[in-house]
Amino acid sequence: MNFSFDFSGKNVFVFGGTSGINLGIADAFVSAGARIGVASRSKDKVDTAVARLSRRDAPALGFSLDVREPQAVADALASFAQRQGKIDVLVSGAAGNFPAAAAKLSPNGFKSVVDIDLLGSFNVMRAAWEHLTKPGASVISISAPQAIVPMAMQVHVCAAKAGVDMITKTLALEWGPEGVRINSVIPGPIDGTEGMARLAPDESARQGVIEGVPMRRMGTPQDIADACLFLGSDAARYITGAVLPVDGGWAVAGARMNLA
Repeated sequence: MNFSFDFSGKNVFVFGGTSGINLGIADAFVSAGARIGVASRSKDKVDTAVARLSRRDAPALGFSLDVREPQAVADALASFAQRQGKIDVLVSGAAGNFPAAAAKLSPNGFKSVVDIDLLGSFNVMRAAWEHLTKPGASVISISAPQAIVPMAMQVHVCAAKAGVDMITKTLALEWGPEGVRINSVIPGPIDGTEGMARLAPDESARQGVIEGVPMRRMGTPQDIADACLFLGSDAARYITGAVLPVDGGWAVAGARMNLA
């Protein structure tokens, strides 16, 4: 569906923008005319995404990095800004997840998810601040239902993503006076993604998830991309500090999922 958002001349950077939901977000901004930068750990995925996202008049820029390394994040953002200019829309979407019972989850397993999701989000925000368009920049965190609905086998993700949403709300207070907006998007179950394949690996599990969604379908990457286009646009100019579920009502229904 085309909502005619126009990001011509705008600079957009998407962390995690080389696969899944985040690649769909990057695709949508490019289709709306934006100049794009993406980053993720896999060089192969970065190269593939850059080739897909590049236009003749606006080649995409890609960076292979780990969001747990603050200097690598800072260097990538500085390089993008030096070549393209200030960043108008920043999407922080790097994430890690795996099902694990708390009683069997190792401290390192817990730490790895918190480091990627929570510490990585802080590293992105902290490094991006000096490169954001002020006033006018929009920052979007890609959160998860686990931030607002407790789920068995997901204690590490629940803790990390709840922290991400509190970063969103806190920075909305701190950055609002400079004209920078920051919001979180909470995707529901999104079909065809690596995360959904891990959490619902067979058809029975998949149907169980769908039955728990009031709209009786899984979402698509485009559903999330459309929400990000809205939040990145002037149509959302008075929205900051919001945590927006884009999930067909899944969280309202309790976000049921059997991961045991």
